[in-house]
Amino acid sequence: MRASRLYAPTLKENPNDAEVVSHQLLTRAGYIRKLTAGVYDFLPLSRRVLRKIETIIREELDRAGAQELLMPLVQPAEIWQESGRWQQYGPELLRFKDRKGAEFCLGPTHEEVIVDIVRRDVRSWRDLPLNLYQIQVKFRDEVRPRAGLMRGREFIMKDAYSFDVDEAAALTTYDAMYDAYKAIFTRCGLDFRPVEADTGSIGGSRSHEFQVLAESGEDAIVSCDACDYAANVEQAELRAPALAPAAPSAPAPTVVATPQLKSIDEVSAHLGLPARALIKSLVVEADGALVMALVRGDHELNEIKLKKLLGATSVEMASEERILKSFGVPAGFLGPHALPAGAVSRVVADAALRGAVDMATGANTRDAHFTGVSLERDAQVSAYADLRLAGAGDDCPRCSGKLRAFRGIEVGHVFYLGTKYSAAMKCHIIDEQSVERPIVMGCYGIGVSRVMAAAIEQNHDAEGICWPMAIAPFQVHILTLQPNVPEVVACAEALYAACQRAGIEALYDDRELRAGAKFKDADLMGIPLRVAIGGRGVKDGVVEVKGRREAAATLVQISGAVEHLKAQIAGQLTGQLTPAERAQ
Repeated sequence: MRASRLYAPTLKENPNDAEVVSHQLLTRAGYIRKLTAGVYDFLPLSRRVLRKIETIIREELDRAGAQELLMPLVQPAEIWQESGRWQQYGPELLRFKDRKGAEFCLGPTHEEVIVDIVRRDVRSWRDLPLNLYQIQVKFRDEVRPRAGLMRGREFIMKDAYSFDVDEAAALTTYDAMYDAYKAIFTRCGLDFRPVEADTGSIGGSRSHEFQVLAESGEDAIVSCDACDYAANVEQAELRAPALAPAAPSAPAPTVVATPQLKSIDEVSAHLGLPARALIKSLVVEADGALVMALVRGDHELNEIKLKKLLGATSVEMASEERILKSFGVPAGFLGPHALPAGAVSRVVADAALRGAVDMATGANTRDAHFTGVSLERDAQVSAYADLRLAGAGDDCPRCSGKLRAFRGIEVGHVFYLGTKYSAAMKCHIIDEQSVERPIVMGCYGIGVSRVMAAAIEQNHDAEGICWPMAIAPFQVHILTLQPNVPEVVACAEALYAACQRAGIEALYDDRELRAGAKFKDADLMGIPLRVAIGGRGVKDGVVEVKGRREAAATLVQISGAVEHLKAQIAGQLTGQLTPAERAQ
């Protein structure tokens, strides 16, 4: 491709609404343009990147036994009502009516559609296993689309769905897809971690996220420093320390004045106690009822774990108005001891507080706290459970190691669904014993456009993008530093033609611009290898070859430039290919 013909309008400044690096660089380098909030145009450079990611996905899923199809974006309400998700999914589901008044939605996911497809024709256990996938546009009406392609409303996604005769077969498929995902992200050249995760609105009982490690990631994850355990902090299991119960003769709680001091840090400093010696009393609404959840002052409540413990459909922090109405004091002065009668339906506590003694809590009186609280003696706790977010330094739940903390960007998610959808939508088979039973399912998603953005969040510098070779829009960027010198142009044209014959994907910057402008655009676009051709080098029979991540260029003989580039490309792809490809 000649740069003079490429549609890649670059910008000197970041767009005003670009919060993250990937959004800034994709826009400045001419990869994307914003159409409206959370919806983007993919220009030719980004389409080349997306096509490469899609190709890797297709090759690995085909190798795992999956088959590609394409399902409609527009979905009828009836099938969502069958599954029970028409109201459950929430406002992110964009609902609308056609001219006849029939209700539809724009698909944010395709569980209902794929089940409808399979139940029409699959009748016998002999028709299974079946694994079907698509790569298609999705739409989720995010209330606050942000971070460019990281949290948009319209996005490109690969979703796959497996159908098996029983749980054992379904888990075998799950493991095969898990391995396929590891191969996909390895081939894309990404540093990632598969982590245990919550199943969210899709449901199911087994789930792993694939997280690309990046400081800008919105997900917090932890992994063990001694074993392969890794999890999203919302899902990570935690072991509670063993604490001795309070002695019966321990002094009763004492009221201490804490005027206008409500936060853990303020009360901790005022009392001269570490945060771990305080109890954080949080009030939530669980399906409308007030519940008090207790965690240690240096810990954070995990609302997902709390929701599971309570068996609630929804859990959210109670409003200040409702807290004042129920307790008569602001949230910062609440505690489990001497609770107003009927203020909450129950009190639950994190397991790290079991047996906790001599703790400080709110006194349920304005500007006052209790000290000397022994939780099991002084409060009516109905349940102790793992209710907190994991963090660096916590004990690994699987071994004697410690957890390390990372930031991650979720690019893939695999779920074991079981019969959640097949049972609800009567997607049944007749098994070997002639018994009718629901098919056992799995679900597997990859955010294709998010992979592109995540790759940039992980691979960039102050000058621009640094693409991994496997997904770069081009492999080589050829620059003519003196486009008005015939010998330079002739050398560049010859090298460009030779690259094409050798199967090297080259972008040839033949524009009549200053060398500095071409170098700046090359760094911004991030193509892995750059070849600079100038008059002095042509006279000496050499060109300058520089890797995007390298500080200095290497002089290479013009006669051997193509072979040098092929070797560099192969070297950067090593480790990103499948074993079968490396063996070829």
